[in-house]
Amino acid sequence: MKKPDLKDPLSKQRSRFGLSFVLTFCILFPIWLILSGRFDLFHIVLGIISCSLVSYFSSDLLFGDADFSKIPVQGPRFLLYIPWLLYQVFLANIHVMILTFHPRMMELIDPKIIKFKSRLKSDLAITTFANSITLTPGTITVYATDYGDFEVHVIDSTSGDSLPGEMELRIAKLFNE
Repeated sequence: MKKPDLKDPLSKQRSRFGLSFVLTFCILFPIWLILSGRFDLFHIVLGIISCSLVSYFSSDLLFGDADFSKIPVQGPRFLLYIPWLLYQVFLANIHVMILTFHPRMMELIDPKIIKFKSRLKSDLAITTFANSITLTPGTITVYATDYGDFEVHVIDSTSGDSLPGEMELRIAKLFNE
């Protein structure tokens, strides 16, 4: 059997597809198991078949042209970013709850669009930043460009004060930017 030539672009593309397929399957199959709630042989085989088909046809959608060589460095950093993001989501939930139940709610809520330029450069970093903003209650990313231009809808001035701020710095550190 002939060894694949790593300089051959087709061989490199097949290798990337294989890793994308495996990672997509490894994400989908546990979700299948959790949502199905059935752990008998029939449902597990059905899940393997379904997740394999979906992974085959959509693995390029989830990972695209991702650089898998950075996973050993960025993976642990991302796992450290998630708890911080969840804490920020919790704090923002408390803030929005206070706004909602405050007797002078109509005076405190002052929705507006804020614009800023991010220093993030890679598509993945910009997407992570945009999604992190949107996950945080009281803020929604309305527009983000490849050049780092952002438009964010905020429910009040306090919600927008921290943008781009610490979240951008943590994502820049996550992606070495």
